[in-house]
Amino acid sequence: MSAENDGASASVPGVPDVPDVPDVPVEISDPLALRALAHPARIAILEHLVLEGPATATQCAEIAGLSPTACSYHLRALAKYGFVEEDARAAIDGRHRPWRAKVVAMTIGEKADTPPAVKAAGLAVRDSLLQRVAELRGLHDEQEPALPLEWRKVSGINHDIMHVTADELAEIRQKVYELTAGYRRLAPEERPPGARRVHAMFEVFPWPRETRGSAAGEVAQEDQLGG
Repeated sequence: MSAENDGASASVPGVPDVPDVPDVPVEISDPLALRALAHPARIAILEHLVLEGPATATQCAEIAGLSPTACSYHLRALAKYGFVEEDARAAIDGRHRPWRAKVVAMTIGEKADTPPAVKAAGLAVRDSLLQRVAELRGLHDEQEPALPLEWRKVSGINHDIMHVTADELAEIRQKVYELTAGYRRLAPEERPPGARRVHAMFEVFPWPRETRGSAAGEVAQEDQLGG
């Protein structure tokens, strides 16, 4: 994750101050900070500030489906752990208080020695993120019939199965990250004519031992035999 460090706010344990560079994710190590983020509305708010720039609680509330008062509460919770901060430079007058994102990209609990509390909090963030993705997918499904044919043809899910080593899987993840990063274009002036915001997610995990039906008996037998 990356965060601007202009002295506007103090450092927060678990969310280090680093240059605001999307290609350099910040590792979040504070389980309390992760728990503070683990809410679909807060993820939607942070996402909006990253993509659209500074916004007031009222503007964020429209995105998160909350009242401005509720959104202010969530913004303060995010600010407490360094994810967002008030942006006085973007204020039009004293009544409107815009907020800006400090964190642009993050990694959570991917090291082998990550403490259990951090892993558990990271899973809570993942579940909230997946809920947010489900909300976006539902909106897309509603609006998909109205999309131009060219966009309906290129949208969808690719599902595949690979047989790789751990090193090869790490290489694949890095290549996918580098490929998509080239098209992130957070600054509007970087986007070519006709560009549209697109959601992308790539998930990989080792195939689990299946325990349903007859497979359960086979696994149990293997365990008893020391397989």
